[in-house]
Amino acid sequence: MSAQDFTLSPLMSRNLEKVQQRSLIVGIVALLVCIGGAVAWPDQFFRSYLYSYLFYIGLTLGCMALAMLQYLSGGAWGIVIRRITESATRTMPLLMFLFIPILIGIPKLYSWSHADVVNADPILRHKSAYLNVPFFAARALIYFFGWFAFAHFLNKWSHEQDTSGRDPSGRRLQLLSGPGLMFYGMSVSFAAVDWVMSLDPHWFSTIFGLLFVAGQGLSALSFCIAVLVILSEEGGPLHGVIGPAHFHDIGKLLFAFTMLWAYFSFSQFLIIWSGNLADEIPWYLQRLKGGWQWVGILLVVFHFALPFALLLSRTLKRAGRTLVRIAALIIVMRFVDLFWLVAPGKQGLHVHWMDVLAPVGIGGLWLAAFLFQLKKWPLLPLQDPHLAEAIAHGAASETSY
Repeated sequence: MSAQDFTLSPLMSRNLEKVQQRSLIVGIVALLVCIGGAVAWPDQFFRSYLYSYLFYIGLTLGCMALAMLQYLSGGAWGIVIRRITESATRTMPLLMFLFIPILIGIPKLYSWSHADVVNADPILRHKSAYLNVPFFAARALIYFFGWFAFAHFLNKWSHEQDTSGRDPSGRRLQLLSGPGLMFYGMSVSFAAVDWVMSLDPHWFSTIFGLLFVAGQGLSALSFCIAVLVILSEEGGPLHGVIGPAHFHDIGKLLFAFTMLWAYFSFSQFLIIWSGNLADEIPWYLQRLKGGWQWVGILLVVFHFALPFALLLSRTLKRAGRTLVRIAALIIVMRFVDLFWLVAPGKQGLHVHWMDVLAPVGIGGLWLAAFLFQLKKWPLLPLQDPHLAEAIAHGAASETSY
C-alpha cells in the first residue's frame, strides 16, 4: 500500500477546497456580525460565544482522547479514524486563539470576578482563593499547554512512523497515551468547573466534569462517523476500504457513550433532587420552568431515548448512511445540551440570534482549519502494523460481529 492509495482525488480535493473557503468566509462574517451585536448586547454575546466555543473545544479534545484510547486498547475502529482525529487535534492553536474573547468576557460571565460581589457574599469569599481572575487565566494556560503538548507529540510521532518507519509498533504512542488520558480527564473536569460550573458559583456537582468527558466523546465519535461516511462514498478515497464492520464497531462505541452520558446526567439529577439542598436544587429549578423544561424534555428524547433505541439495531449500526443521520442528530443535541447548561438565567427560555450565529461563526473557522489539516497526510496510517488487518476487518461478513 502506498500513500497514493489513500489520498484525496483531484476532484475531491477541489470540492473540499471550496467547502474550506466557504466555511472560512461564513465563519468570519458570522463572527463579525456577532462582534457587532456585542456592542448592543455584550452579556448575550459572551454567553452565546461561550456555549459555542465549548462544543468545538470539546470536539477537538474528544478526538484527541479517542486517538489515545485506541493506542491503548487497539481495534480497527481507531485505525480507520486516526487521521480524522489527528487532523482535529491540529486545530488546537486556533482554539487557543479563540479563547481570548472568553478571557475578555470574564467580568460579563462570572460574578466572582467582581470584588464588591465577593465581599458581600461569604461563600464567594471562601472560594476566592480558587475563583479569581489571575488563577482562572493561569489554569486555562496550563490546560491549553498540556492539550497542545499531547496533541503535538501524538501527531509528530504518528507522522514519523509513516515517513521514517521509526517506532513501527507505536510503543512511544502507547506510552504517551496513558498519561495523556489521565491529564485529559483531570483537565477537562477542572475546565468544566472553571468555565461552566462557576457561572453559578454557589452551585456544585462532583460528577459535572464526567458529563463533559462523555459529551466530548459523543461529539467526537459523531463527527468522525460523518467524515468517514463522506470519504467512503462511491468515488471517495476510502470507498471499498471502509466496510460495515467498521461502522458497526464505531456505532457500538457511540451507543456506549450515549448510555454513559445519560447515566451521568440522570445520576446528577437524581442525587441533587433527592438531596433537596438549598445550595444545589436552584440550579435545576431554573432549568425546569420558564420554558426550559421543554429543552430538558428535548434532551431526554433526542439526546438519549431516540439514539439509544436506534443504536440497539445491529443493522442500523452497519449502514453508514443511516448511522450518519443518528450522528447528525447527536451533534445537534450536543449544542442543545451545552446551551441548556450555559444559557439559563433569571428570565425564562429565550433564544437570541447570536445563539444561532455564534456556533456558525466558530464552526466555520474550525471546519476550515480541520479540512486544511485533513488534506496534508494520507487518510490512513500506512505504516501501522495493524493496518492490513483493520482493512480486512471492514470486509467482515454480514454474519460476523
